[in-house]
Amino acid sequence: MSEEILINVTPQETRIAMMENGVVQELQIERSSSLGLVGNVYRGVVCRVLPGMQSAFIEMGLQRAAFLHAGDIFECGQSETQLPIQSVLHEGQSLMVQVIKEPIGTKGARLTTQISIAGRFLVYLPQQEHIGVSQRIEDEAERELLKARLLGLLPAQRVGGYIIRTMSEAATDEELLADIDYLTKTWAHIQAKSTTVPDRTLIFQDLNLPMRVLRDVLCEDTEMVRVDSSETYQKLVDFANLYAITALDKLVHYQGERPLFDLYNIEQEIEKAMSRKVELKSGGYLIFDQTEALTTVDVNTGSFVTGKNLSDTIFKTNLEAAQSIARQLRLRNLGGIIIIDFIDMDEDSQREVVLDELQKAVARDRARTGINGFTPLGLVEMTRKRTRESLAHVLCETCTTCKGRGEQKTAQTVCYEILRELLREARQFNARELRVLAAAKVIDMLLDEESQSLANLSDFIGKQISLQIEPHYSQESFDIILM
Repeated sequence: MSEEILINVTPQETRIAMMENGVVQELQIERSSSLGLVGNVYRGVVCRVLPGMQSAFIEMGLQRAAFLHAGDIFECGQSETQLPIQSVLHEGQSLMVQVIKEPIGTKGARLTTQISIAGRFLVYLPQQEHIGVSQRIEDEAERELLKARLLGLLPAQRVGGYIIRTMSEAATDEELLADIDYLTKTWAHIQAKSTTVPDRTLIFQDLNLPMRVLRDVLCEDTEMVRVDSSETYQKLVDFANLYAITALDKLVHYQGERPLFDLYNIEQEIEKAMSRKVELKSGGYLIFDQTEALTTVDVNTGSFVTGKNLSDTIFKTNLEAAQSIARQLRLRNLGGIIIIDFIDMDEDSQREVVLDELQKAVARDRARTGINGFTPLGLVEMTRKRTRESLAHVLCETCTTCKGRGEQKTAQTVCYEILRELLREARQFNARELRVLAAAKVIDMLLDEESQSLANLSDFIGKQISLQIEPHYSQESFDIILM
């Protein structure tokens, strides 16, 4: 499979697109005004302990206090029975914490006191002695071989544990030793700085987005990394020389006249990812609805009617939908609980094939996913780990007109609201005239279909009612002026 990474850099933001066979599969955006926090280490202060929730809020100098659960506190998790949080933390206490989840919506960042430092081939766990292997390496013999190899490189009196990343399979001993040296020096720097900085201060900041991608995403299948900024390209070359020498040959400075994302139609894909509706090649379509608690995906046949029979049409639509859903989850960075409403299938064998197709499609997703199968109601429940905001939440904001409903009141509904408000105002105030200010479509309806209702009301209250179009008003907005 051909993979490419495209890096578009402007002074305001950095955008990265992960491509597979010429099709964008994943997008990451980091803005200068709101850099990512995951991996950063802070000197925080406990501002509130909540025994009932077994959690605490920590101030770190950010806009919102961050959240620390008892299970993420190193001291709590070391005993056989987890210690209550109130016996470990108290208000005003200073402690070193690391961000493991970005602030999402109204929620602050999620923290841990169990520090981990990511390298290209290893993740260093300075407070633990455990040697683990990435879950993506499934072969048990390979896992044991990698553990033995790492133990052979580590000093006898080592401090801390490690998680072996998937990219370590192709790493040389020299590369692993360089990674170990980098990680131990980084931890020593964090420890030294943590004793000198004041509270609510950043101690260690993780790499910027392009360097994180070079460290975490680049693999053997990646053929090329195109960068359209000469400054960022040079920084990546310097980084690769130190920590990822195999990436040097894959780095390319794009200097074409056409914008990099236009060349690969990424801008169009971003626009499509903002839409609720996703068209399938067969003529079917998907509907995505994202709420605070979960995301729902509805599968429809649409205009696809080319199957041998209805059952065959439904089966083929669901198979295509399974592949498209997996891609859209990555592209939109949707996480948490996901409910998929495939079109009802009568045969259990067809359900199993669709589930298998979905499993295969999400296998390449770097985020941890879990598929629970069909529920008795015929819905598929799945989860996808969420560590940062979805693409829609990064690029969009709630509509000020509909307040996030996705719908607005009809002109007729607003007309009836106006008539009720006119009656209320006339009874409360002794005005000579009542003037209605509203959008053009609402005023047109009051002058046309609802003109008789308006005339009857004017006669009933004994006051003149005048109408005025306000071009800047939304359809739901109106005002009544007492004259």
